[in-house]
Amino acid sequence: MGLRENVSREKTERLFNAILTLKDVDELYAFFEDLCTIPEVSELGDRLEIAVMLSKGSTYAEVGKETGASSATVSRVKRFLSFGAGGYRTAIGRLEEKGLL
Repeated sequence: MGLRENVSREKTERLFNAILTLKDVDELYAFFEDLCTIPEVSELGDRLEIAVMLSKGSTYAEVGKETGASSATVSRVKRFLSFGAGGYRTAIGRLEEKGLL
């Protein structure tokens, strides 16, 4: 079962739609500063960075050394990168298309 089956759909869709209304990085910073703690946002950024590094062929050891992430976190990201819903791959592909990687 995925995210859609395991969270309040109405609340989650409102959150995602709110994010989609934000126009630029400054608005995203303001929203996430109000929504999350600094460590929570940092952890989300770390997970994306782990996914980027793994998708470019970095080893678990390289990823762990660069990000400070535990082997369990690297393994979890790798599992979702390989067998998840495709969210990491979509985001990474779009970042590449925009020259942001």
